[in-house]
Amino acid sequence: MLVRTCRAFLLCLPFIYANVGRAQTGLQKLSGDLAQKFTTADTLFREPYIDADEWRDKPVRHRYVHGGFKGTGARFSFYFPPKEQYLGRFFQYITPFPDSETLSQGASGEEDKIGFSVTHGSYFIETNGGGRVDFAKPESRDPTIGAFRVNAAAAQFSRIVAARIYGGSRTYGYAFGGSGGAYRTVGSIENTEGVWDGVVPYVLGSPMAIPNVFTVRMHAMRVLKDKFPQIIDALEPGGSGNMYAGLNDEEKQALEEVTRMGFPPKAWFGYLRMGIHGFLVLYQGVVGADKSYFENDFWKTPGYLGANPPVSLLKARIQQPAKIKEGISVDQAVRLGLTQPVSPSERGTADAAWKAIGGAQGAMPVAFQLTDMLPDVDFLGGDLLIKSGAAAGKALQITKIAGDKVVLGPADAAVLAQVKPGDEVQVDNSNFLAVQTYHRHQTPGNEYKVYDYFRDQDGKPVYPQRPMLLGPMFTRGAAGVLPTGKFNGKMILLESLWDREAFPWQADWYRSKVQAHLGDKLDDNFRLWYTDRALHGDVSIEDDPTRTVGYLGVLQQALLDLSAWVEKGVAPAATTRYKIEKGQVIVPETADERKGIQPVVTLKANGNERAEANAGQAVTFTAEVDVPENMGKVVAAAWNFEGLQKEVGKQSGWDFEKSEAFPVAGSFTPVDKKGSRVTLKTTYTFTKPGTYFPTLRVASQRQGNAKTPYTRIQNLGRVRVVVK
Repeated sequence: MLVRTCRAFLLCLPFIYANVGRAQTGLQKLSGDLAQKFTTADTLFREPYIDADEWRDKPVRHRYVHGGFKGTGARFSFYFPPKEQYLGRFFQYITPFPDSETLSQGASGEEDKIGFSVTHGSYFIETNGGGRVDFAKPESRDPTIGAFRVNAAAAQFSRIVAARIYGGSRTYGYAFGGSGGAYRTVGSIENTEGVWDGVVPYVLGSPMAIPNVFTVRMHAMRVLKDKFPQIIDALEPGGSGNMYAGLNDEEKQALEEVTRMGFPPKAWFGYLRMGIHGFLVLYQGVVGADKSYFENDFWKTPGYLGANPPVSLLKARIQQPAKIKEGISVDQAVRLGLTQPVSPSERGTADAAWKAIGGAQGAMPVAFQLTDMLPDVDFLGGDLLIKSGAAAGKALQITKIAGDKVVLGPADAAVLAQVKPGDEVQVDNSNFLAVQTYHRHQTPGNEYKVYDYFRDQDGKPVYPQRPMLLGPMFTRGAAGVLPTGKFNGKMILLESLWDREAFPWQADWYRSKVQAHLGDKLDDNFRLWYTDRALHGDVSIEDDPTRTVGYLGVLQQALLDLSAWVEKGVAPAATTRYKIEKGQVIVPETADERKGIQPVVTLKANGNERAEANAGQAVTFTAEVDVPENMGKVVAAAWNFEGLQKEVGKQSGWDFEKSEAFPVAGSFTPVDKKGSRVTLKTTYTFTKPGTYFPTLRVASQRQGNAKTPYTRIQNLGRVRVVVK
């Protein structure tokens, strides 16, 4: 049978090859025909091609078209809905950093960008931005290519393909991106004409965000590492409210400094897992841009912390010589618990894109074992200084130390290849300690009000200043240009009130730039919606779902509202009402006052935010949930009474009924006919003494659809119960 099958296959080969040839010829003809119709002012991307065109059934039925631009590394993926579903628009995702044009494949639930787009009558676009950036050599190419030029060329060519598939008039286009992708989304619409009709940037920073939001946070993490439990407890429901109680002068200053810079204090709950985040790929750039700060000024010049170091800084400093014993591969490092592989679902997301950037690949080591044990200190980062051998004089970034092992950050493969067993090295975190107060020496213009904290009564900086501001340089690297607030089209900007990486006030900074451009016509083209209890990234395994909510539903609804605004003139929800006090964005307590689209939850335990009860005694919980006027209905609610009993995996954020974190379904009673205001009441009996934080999590949906995985807007309420 096997022989006959093989013979039959061999006899069929000419037929198979003939048909493949015809298919290839047809594809090449289609690609050539469409390319002839394509015109662009960007001559680098004047020759598009298509190398794949096929129908797929997952995640939903769609036509997949893949291609690129000749003579470049630029690639794109288009996902077209069936003709009967098409509504004449596309949604284009712009990743935080240039990566892969197929990142969105394989996602499910509300994270499925392809499924969301196609089921809402839109085709979906994703590009590789010209190819991934080597952050060990960030200067290697023109930043405008990845910032907006590849995305613009792909969007323009997609309209040619769409016209061939669907016919009809011009397609409307909308782009969206978060974090670094927000910079690139803003830069895209500000620096192009006629490509996108509107955009939804989310978790946006400012030109002064990098590296300052990270440095001030890391300084606080080092100084306050033992005091976070009491700080967090003070800010929990029923707490004292005084997060400075019990802190010494150095600790108070560090907490006040980071708070005035904009870090949301309630987000400190994640201090154990927060780490240095995207600063991993920024550190070497900061050191390289201002070497004199690290080599001379910080440790020697009056006015810098290191010149008159506090005891805590001296205790944290490591300068330990050793020798290389052996290299550790990525597989060995994972087995040893030194590092974790990057999951496919994390790549390209606002919160975790940096994990996939840089670093050694293939057989190169990702860690080293040394001949000597290292001190057991709270280590956030540092350098491995090479003292002998072929790589003498070079330095490798270290992200972690453990016993006699060091874990590397982004590294130049050529340097790694030169490091051999027996080479003399020094583990040194001097520069990493120095960078933690770099923000004090980066005071910008008066348009950045939070920096008033670093100015005296005459408006002059209280610390010595560096000869350059690094923030704008990094922003240009991400967006190609600096944001101006000048664009044609419409924009809905989304920001998270608990964002630890893009401090919330920065959205207001950009709003002020747009205001200066549009004046009294601001509301004709711009909205800013704040999402309470949301972080920089959507809820992930590192976060506590009884404290935070995801924002993907808000993002999806913003895209739909943006398209209705552009195509039908239907104005979206008003900008969230807020005020900024001492670096903190403060919103009203009620939904109708707050505006935006997020519901507000008011939860009580025995009528208060704090209740005391004996073990075995029932506690009564009551809640009111309000959705802003005309913004939808409450469709789901679920309870968690005793906290997380185990570490749960990534929460889907919408399937409350099956959630491990919220195991008790909530029954709610509508107060109005619209279903936008509901109440809940239940009792629960705690059997063991302790302090608990019962949580109610809810979701609203514009049309009241309780089944859809998309456009479900979340929030939660939380109280304290002390059981004796």
